Amino acid sequence: MERVLVSACLLGRRVRYDGGAKTSEDELLAAWSSEGRVIPFCPEVAGGLPVPRPPAEIEGGAGGDAVLAGTARILTPDGDDVTEAFVAGARRALDAARAAGARVAILKEGSPSCGSLRVYDGTFSGNSTPGRGVTTALLEQHGIRVFNEDDIAGAARHLGER
Repeated sequence: MERVLVSACLLGRRVRYDGGAKTSEDELLAAWSSEGRVIPFCPEVAGGLPVPRPPAEIEGGAGGDAVLAGTARILTPDGDDVTEAFVAGARRALDAARAAGARVAILKEGSPSCGSLRVYDGTFSGNSTPGRGVTTALLEQHGIRVFNEDDIAGAARHLGER
């Protein structure tokens, strides 16, 4: 029985920047959770950010790889630099996945931490750009495959199930 790292907000935990959750109704995710396979994790909270907190975006929509390389920052609308907290949370997510032996993560799309296909463009206008968040980038750099909440079936296939 393989463990799966999952964004805590997808499991109904109120950890998002706005104090809310984005609970997934996916039956497979619910089954994995009831089997004790799910490792709930919020990298932003693990990195020390409060709930609620100001929204944050990667400057220029550069993506998580650029943040990890030190060539882009994560900023709030007021210009506060929260990069360090996002990177710390990503490192803790990697530690949690490794400790559990997880080789798959299901993370919330669009987040500057967890996005796997897109992130917001850094203008706080609601526009997104192709890219991945900091946690997704770090996990994938270390061989942990990340799927978003719309491709849980893909995660199952990757695990050799169904």
